[in-house]
Amino acid sequence: MPTCISQLTAVAKRSALLGVFVFFSSLFALHGQQPAARTVTDELGRKMTVPDDLKRVVSLAPSITEIIFALGKEDLLKGVSRFSDFPTAAQKLPRVGSYVHLDLERIVALKPDLCIGIKEGNPIAVVRKLEHLGIPVYAVDPKNLNSVLETILQLGKLLGADQKAHDIVSDLRTRIERVKSIVATSPNRPGVFFQIGISPIVSAGTETYIHELIVMGGGRNLAEGPVPYPRYSREQVLGLSPDVLIITSMARSTIFERVKRQWAKWPSMPAVRNNRILLMDSNILDRPTPRLIDGLEHVAEAIHPELYKEKP
Repeated sequence: MPTCISQLTAVAKRSALLGVFVFFSSLFALHGQQPAARTVTDELGRKMTVPDDLKRVVSLAPSITEIIFALGKEDLLKGVSRFSDFPTAAQKLPRVGSYVHLDLERIVALKPDLCIGIKEGNPIAVVRKLEHLGIPVYAVDPKNLNSVLETILQLGKLLGADQKAHDIVSDLRTRIERVKSIVATSPNRPGVFFQIGISPIVSAGTETYIHELIVMGGGRNLAEGPVPYPRYSREQVLGLSPDVLIITSMARSTIFERVKRQWAKWPSMPAVRNNRILLMDSNILDRPTPRLIDGLEHVAEAIHPELYKEKP
């Protein structure tokens, strides 16, 4: 009898130990099934948890789409906002509404593990609903050229493209300094009127990317002031006597000829008299993306063509 009891006791101990082992093994296995995550802070100072290994990202603004492509992380994109038209490959991705009118159902249907949005434009109500559904929304808030470069670095870190982001930003900074050094050789600062569209005539005030491009490109923004996008009558524009008149449009050929014909009636304007009316692609002048530096180079050459004569 004592022998049997000892044997039973030993069996019981082994069973108990086996149970503990199975419990912890199951616990570790269950833990291993959970995707690794990290805490990040977006440009608005909001903390959120995102997967370490991102698989499905939805872009909520065209500028975000452009940056993700520039970083070489377009394979993560499962949906983009309506006007995401650059590069061409972005046009083939599913749409989730415009960045100011997001389609919540379409976003959720794409099962993203992260959405990336922009403070100015994306509706906060949709962002809150996405977060309530467990979908984190990382927001950026670029306000000027320097903060655009910082946004590229932050998104590079977020998406696992640190080195690519640093390479892009290094190249962009080199190009910015090149423009600065070129225009610094001229003491002349021509007056520039930047016309957005035709009717009504709208320009760009001080708190805009366009103002920064004009000043950095060696010109004076004739519409500078506290109003971001002030309106002007034709008489007011004529009164400013711009040396250079830049018009942005997507429909280049037809719009350009029509605008030139309209302004040609006023040869007293220096920009008309000296044939300095130019049309530029709006997307490289007001989207906070790497192409903003393309815009800077175009603006600088439009303001100071004499400094770029030797450019290959």
